[in-house]
Amino acid sequence: MNYDRRSFIKGAIGAGVGATTFGGASTLSRLVQASTASTAADMHYIFCYFSGAWDVLLSLDPRDHEVFTSANRTLTRIEPAYDLLDLPGAPIVEPVNGMKLGPFIGNLANHAHRMAIVRGMSMETLTHQTGRRRFLTGKAPSGINARGSSTDTWLAAKLGASNPIPNLALNMESYNREHPTFASALRTNSVADLKRALTAGNPILDSYQNEQLEHLLTTVANCPRSLNSSLWQRAESNRLNANSLVNSGLGSLFDFQNSSLEMAQLREHFGVDANGGLGSSQAAAAMAATAIKNGISRCVSIRVASGLDSHFSNWVTDHGPRLMSGFDAVATIVEDLSAAPYKDTEDKWIDHTIIVGFSEFSRTPLLNNNGGRDHWLMNACFLLGGDVKGGQVIGASSDIGMNPQAINLATGELLSVSDGGEVPRPEHILQALYEQIGVSSEPDLRVAPLAAIFG
Repeated sequence: MNYDRRSFIKGAIGAGVGATTFGGASTLSRLVQASTASTAADMHYIFCYFSGAWDVLLSLDPRDHEVFTSANRTLTRIEPAYDLLDLPGAPIVEPVNGMKLGPFIGNLANHAHRMAIVRGMSMETLTHQTGRRRFLTGKAPSGINARGSSTDTWLAAKLGASNPIPNLALNMESYNREHPTFASALRTNSVADLKRALTAGNPILDSYQNEQLEHLLTTVANCPRSLNSSLWQRAESNRLNANSLVNSGLGSLFDFQNSSLEMAQLREHFGVDANGGLGSSQAAAAMAATAIKNGISRCVSIRVASGLDSHFSNWVTDHGPRLMSGFDAVATIVEDLSAAPYKDTEDKWIDHTIIVGFSEFSRTPLLNNNGGRDHWLMNACFLLGGDVKGGQVIGASSDIGMNPQAINLATGELLSVSDGGEVPRPEHILQALYEQIGVSSEPDLRVAPLAAIFG
């Protein structure tokens, strides 16, 4: 039987369908998932943003501290300064294939075999808003104003409206310039806000009053004047969708402080505080995994780290631990999706979910006079899951000055511009995501995809 989203949810409520969270998909979530089986691509996306500009020397693009010393800083123009930090382990870890990762990569190192790291990217800006919006849309902003729709919106529009919340964003910007309303992100500031948005508020009318109000609003929406107004019809559609969401019981999926066994297991795995912390990166990670596994959303964007803009001595004390908290949060998502069976197949959810980790740009390879690091136009990012070819590093930053370098987009190997190489930028990465689901020409990014991501 085919249901539209509103009819399905109303029918599910009428049948008393319940929902569980961490322990596996409930009847409700399995039915939601079944209703999405005919969408354009059987893929899901989680975008993980590290806010404030991360230090890739501490994470995705480290250097040997015995070679790049403070004494050599005038020659190499790179100063890891690991000796100033309270490191959680060795300055460099090599989990797979000679992939070198920095000391604050945290538990994400355990999943390096799934991960593709892109190094030596150019952001062409040193402004936070511009860099962030460049990565979100794949287009250079006009001033600091985003141009075009963001990638989550493009993907949600392509994947369809079958899910209750096709596009979900927590503490993240999202833009919709040309797509249907359903593709716009439902934006919230915390998990608690999301739960409230999915829960009917006061006053709650009795059934008779509710029926009369519904009859009145429906009658007005169907009068000739309303039917001739596209604005009115969009408003009515949004009203019906909002009613469906708050009456669906989906809010219970995100009641992370509930005393049930399922929620206790979820809190233990993701490290969510039972008495608070619903605005934490751990809660954001739990929300993303819950929304994806339970068929609520196809695209989820979350902020997993904040406070990285370390221009002063707070770089020594704060930057690394905040970075690691974000990487650890991403690792819990990977572990959760890797353990959960995908629908009724032998696959796991991670096989059908691509995770993208990014920041607006990196920090300077040299410490400034205040003991911190300033803004640097070079950048790196990581992708894992789905069809991403893991265990590989694509491109490199230079060993003098840590500058972007051109690469062969098909192989990821260094290749001079004169020989046809291109310096990778966010749009090359996003174009590769678009090409995977058949919309590569529509966003008009005007670049070739970084095909090496998918081997």
